[in-house]
Amino acid sequence: MRLACEYPGSAVQLCALEHSDAFQLLVATILSAQCTDERVNQVTPALFARYGTPEAMAGADRDTLEDLIRSTGFFKNKASSLIGMAQRLTREYHGEVPSAIEDLVTLPGVGRKTANVVRSVFFGEPGLPVDTHVGRVSRRLGLTSEVDPPKVESALCAMIPPEETGVFSLRMILHGRRICRSRSPRCVECSLADICEFAEQIGAEPLSKTSGRCSVSVGGDSD
Repeated sequence: MRLACEYPGSAVQLCALEHSDAFQLLVATILSAQCTDERVNQVTPALFARYGTPEAMAGADRDTLEDLIRSTGFFKNKASSLIGMAQRLTREYHGEVPSAIEDLVTLPGVGRKTANVVRSVFFGEPGLPVDTHVGRVSRRLGLTSEVDPPKVESALCAMIPPEETGVFSLRMILHGRRICRSRSPRCVECSLADICEFAEQIGAEPLSKTSGRCSVSVGGDSD
């Protein structure tokens, strides 16, 4: 697979959010909404030192919590989600983060994207998080024309083995950040240019013709 060559590693290795357990990953993913992973990683050490368990977060002082996460943006809404999520975990799940997506999405602040991150990265279960990068890259490649994230997820899951969905999503995210950018895509540097509908439309020269970096045959590998 071309993206596997460009971005090697497991889902755990490719996940940019620093964490040591399922709860920390869940918290970090909630904080990452409309915020960079780098900023979240700057905030979470102090946050986890104070509220590092569901029980501690459930009883958090709201003003203190808001101050700790203020730089991630939308801190009031995120504080409400974190406290509500931790209280539900404590009350309904004995302080343990569930792995089933049906349970995860019942937690305050947790949608399918966040649930799929936790499932695929921490639990190693099938899960394909769809963010703006995954959606954009998928449409440009011609893998789907869908815009709604659940529909993008469904379309991609039909093409990808379940055990590879999580790492596939992370590679798409990395590719979207580094190469297939929204405003200034670097198509001339893209290893997928020769199989990309968008690159063909704008007349980008495929990387395989200009560079030997990470070269693989197409051979049915369209990711």
